[in-house]
Amino acid sequence: SLGLPNTPLHGVELTAVSGNLVMAKPLGVRQGIDFDHTGEVRRVRATAIGSLLDRGTLVILPPLGFSSTGEVFDLDAAEVAQQTAVALKADKLILLGEADGLHDESGQLQRQLTPDQASPLQRAATPGSELARHLAAACEAARHGVARTHLLSWHDHDALLGELFTRDGVGTMITQHRYEQLRPAELGDVAGLLELLRPLEERGMLVARSRERLEHQIDDYLVIERDGMIIGCAALHPFTDAAMAELACVAVHDDYRGGARGALLLAEVERRAKRTGVRALFALTTHTAHWFFEHGFRLADLEALPPLKRETYNHARQSKVLLKALN
Repeated sequence: SLGLPNTPLHGVELTAVSGNLVMAKPLGVRQGIDFDHTGEVRRVRATAIGSLLDRGTLVILPPLGFSSTGEVFDLDAAEVAQQTAVALKADKLILLGEADGLHDESGQLQRQLTPDQASPLQRAATPGSELARHLAAACEAARHGVARTHLLSWHDHDALLGELFTRDGVGTMITQHRYEQLRPAELGDVAGLLELLRPLEERGMLVARSRERLEHQIDDYLVIERDGMIIGCAALHPFTDAAMAELACVAVHDDYRGGARGALLLAEVERRAKRTGVRALFALTTHTAHWFFEHGFRLADLEALPPLKRETYNHARQSKVLLKALN
């Protein structure tokens, strides 16, 4: 379509191309049934498709495939999409269907799954149903290098925009790689850390940290990254002479609280501390003492801190001293 009047594409000349871009083979006889002109994908002509795309054309792939002898076979559209995405090394595969994604037993929408996590849902789906076919295509695409496959409902006219332009999306994403991951911080994370910490520093919950200080201490930090955004962090500052370490700068973005991310950060900090011979953690806080109490910390005196930390303690802030022994 060249665009309806009063729409953004009105008058725009798009060149759409289709052709013998998907090679097919017959399904043949399965369990005594001759599938005649139904086939399956043999090969996607990725080089030919790439050449057409390089010319600025819109490539349309109908669910049809061609044999080397000129026969035409009916194909499953999801299989065509999956095989094409893999052949083109696509970043995304988007499958639109009746369902708005995958749900767990309680009916909760599952926003992100790995292929292995999705396999039980695939087995539970009605054989041959659209959901089963789409889920099989999504898992296979993810296992063969397509970074993200999205399952969306065509009933929601805003689904594509919602999935692509919001951080959490509206459907289910199948990916081999974690969409949200806990990992050691890197120098490239400093800008994200500054943005995460600024609101907490302005509210007086955290001591202000400069870019230079973060860069200098970056190896002490762990971060939670969600789709390229730093949404959580924690730091472990060692005091080797006292076999102690400070748990500092525990922060989670306002939009992502309530998901046990703070506990996840604490657990990883404790594992890191134990590996380095730390026998106790301490924390200084003015606002969140109860969170620390809930996670095994107890009130302690200033004398419990390592000598170097006692010397730099800010008496103006009157931070509570909290201590936790590591078994």
